Amino acid sequence: MRIPAHSVCTAIRDDIVAGVYERGSRLTEELLARRYGVSRVPVREALRTLEAEGFVVTRRHAGACVAEPTEQEASDLLEMRMLLEPLGAARAAQRRTEAHLKVLRGLVRLGQERSRRGSSEDLRSLGGWFHETLAQASGSPALTSTLAQLRHKIAWMYAVEAPANPAESWAEHGGIVDAVARGDSERARAITALHTERASAVHRLRFPGGGDRPERVRTSQHPVNVTSLRH
Repeated sequence: MRIPAHSVCTAIRDDIVAGVYERGSRLTEELLARRYGVSRVPVREALRTLEAEGFVVTRRHAGACVAEPTEQEASDLLEMRMLLEPLGAARAAQRRTEAHLKVLRGLVRLGQERSRRGSSEDLRSLGGWFHETLAQASGSPALTSTLAQLRHKIAWMYAVEAPANPAESWAEHGGIVDAVARGDSERARAITALHTERASAVHRLRFPGGGDRPERVRTSQHPVNVTSLRH
């Protein structure tokens, strides 16, 4: 069974974000194909996609390598997210479905429950699902795709500290959903802008000034022939 290139792309991207491949390291088609249990064709297609997304660069005499973004590029990503997340929320207030609202409300309930228990890892995952669903509720595939890329790249470049008051953060999530449910675009935009600005304040560059790097993550999230690649 031929594994599609987009699944291989997801696997490589996830491993770049996780630190399996260090910044600047070579990504050879042969080794990648062996790692993920695929032919070189989907690997080649995946590398082209990742280059377009900014995760990979092609260098003379070296071929495909993991990109090495600058501090300015990293800062620009946070600024872009602070502009686009509120836009997505405003669009969601106009275009959301009842299914979107059901998922968003469920995530808020879980987030509020977990914040009372202090489950920081659960909260990080729930927050990611919340913002992904909110973007999908915007009814704009282009905006949803752009925000997804931003989230991947920000997760790669930044470590995120746990919020000092997670209950307050999830109260903001709840306020966003209430505004979206009422169709109040301006309030949804305003609350999301405040929420995104506060969230950006707890991001810390993983590679400040291009200096010391954190310990490398040595175990791939996607071993050879992993089942998730087949979906």
